[in-house]
Amino acid sequence: MNILGISCYFHDAAAALIKDGVLVAAAEEERFSRIKHDYEFPENAIEFCLRTGGIEKADIDYVMFFEKPFVKFERLLLCSMQTFPRSMKLFREAMVTWLGDKLWVKHLLLKKLGVPPSKVLFSEHHLSHAASSFYCSPFEEAAILTVDGVGEWTTAAVGVGKGTDIKLIKEIRFPHSLGLLYSAFTAFLGFEVNEGEYKVMGMAPFGRPVHVDKVYELVHVDGDGGFELDMDYFSFHYSTEKTFSKKFETLFGTPRDQKAHFFTPSTGYPSYFGDRPSDFDELGRQNQYYADIAASIQVVTEQIMVKMANYAYRETGLSKLCMAGGVALNSVANRKILSDTPFDDIYIQPAAGDGGGAVGAALYGYHALLGQPRKFVMEHAYWGEEHSAQHTEAFLTENNIPYEKLGDDRKLIERVVDGLTQGKVIGWHQGRFEWGPRALGNRSIIADPRRADMKDIVNVKIKFREPFRPFAPSVLVEKAGDYFALDHPEKHYPARFMLYVTDVRENKRDVLPAITHVDGTGRLQTVTKELNPKYYSLIEAFGEATGVPVVLNTSFNLKGEPIVNTPGEAFNSFSKSGMDLLVLGNYIVDKDKLP
Repeated sequence: MNILGISCYFHDAAAALIKDGVLVAAAEEERFSRIKHDYEFPENAIEFCLRTGGIEKADIDYVMFFEKPFVKFERLLLCSMQTFPRSMKLFREAMVTWLGDKLWVKHLLLKKLGVPPSKVLFSEHHLSHAASSFYCSPFEEAAILTVDGVGEWTTAAVGVGKGTDIKLIKEIRFPHSLGLLYSAFTAFLGFEVNEGEYKVMGMAPFGRPVHVDKVYELVHVDGDGGFELDMDYFSFHYSTEKTFSKKFETLFGTPRDQKAHFFTPSTGYPSYFGDRPSDFDELGRQNQYYADIAASIQVVTEQIMVKMANYAYRETGLSKLCMAGGVALNSVANRKILSDTPFDDIYIQPAAGDGGGAVGAALYGYHALLGQPRKFVMEHAYWGEEHSAQHTEAFLTENNIPYEKLGDDRKLIERVVDGLTQGKVIGWHQGRFEWGPRALGNRSIIADPRRADMKDIVNVKIKFREPFRPFAPSVLVEKAGDYFALDHPEKHYPARFMLYVTDVRENKRDVLPAITHVDGTGRLQTVTKELNPKYYSLIEAFGEATGVPVVLNTSFNLKGEPIVNTPGEAFNSFSKSGMDLLVLGNYIVDKDKLP
């Protein structure tokens, strides 16, 4: 049985194919369209899934859409009427987009895929989130917590998964939303909503949570994690342009200029920002205030998430927790839930946001609606497109790019390790690309984490991003506990997917300066030999050469672009940046040998 899951029309459109209950392909549309967070109908991702599954459109048994458009449209209508006339522009734009295409998803699916109407089914947004975690988990039963901006009406839900059944038992409804609260601060701090939330998380350790009391003036939380926003501080429910109101600005001050460089006295001023301003000290003090705001909203988010998780434990009595929704990508909060609740195990699949709803919808259809037994666990994130050696060699040859082919993996890895120890920055392009927003060793830029200057080198050469943003460590799973404060790392699925931030052990912080954040933490990725043998062998060989089985890992993309997919995209990013070596499968391109 072939079930195609689809999510689109908000952000991170995606498609996924389930064959007889097993995932065979999943990808976000942005990887093909090259439009970051592409929300349009995922035509390219669908074609990829069908091609990878070896089927035609006629072979699709069911199409599952990840939410119910008419219910979401109802929310837009009612909220527009309740806030009229302030919502006039929102209402007008909603009518154009929803009456134009978003409302007629079923008709579009029939037209694009040629399936009969009886084969198009709809899940609910938070059920899709819940299914994307629980049905991918190894747990027979678990509590479920989903938290995001908003689905149809729901913004957070607690549920129970048992076998093939999922039931959501409690919910919080729009406009009260933890995700939208965090997004309002994201916008206030000068970052793009649905894109810059992770920047707020990275900025937070440079500040002090001295404004927590002010944040709690905006959100009223009870002992069970239930909460209400004071809507006088927000405008996201009636405005297309701003998420927070004048009252918000009266409380927190002037929003940070989006175009201004962000730095504090402790971040320094990177060379790619240009000449150091004459009023550096004054600007640094001003930015320190915004860092303190970031620290405060991060702390409040963690506190609310921990309360919600504790409530889920009390309601269900279960020791396992499955999490999903965009807020489940907050890897600092995830680690707090592990340490500050009775749950002994947590599962979060790597595309926890809306893109992951495509997998969730397909699995919900297969298990909950069709009653089929479970047989799949998402052990890894490598569900994207792969490019053959023939494809890679043809690209290099046709474009007259000098390369060296090393057919022996051992020799290839020796060459890469030699480059790393010489301080070279390397583009690493292997196998199928990752599902979700994290690069996990198949579309990664890697470097030596032992060098204190490597963070700045990678930023100056490649990423050109804010100096407060950390880089991640990839570490052999059996060695992770030696370097990071995570007991039994082999059992923690979120650590596989770079979804925990945890303390770097104090005696290892000087050993790993390039990946240790200012607060002594790292967002680690554990690597196992069974799931990614080539990347594992690379880190293992680096460990044998240096005594440190860890590499610095950041996503293979330039600023503002999606992570690369094809060898051509990888070479384009390589050629436009200061990377030294490009490894495409077993082909090596050396920057020094390019014409």
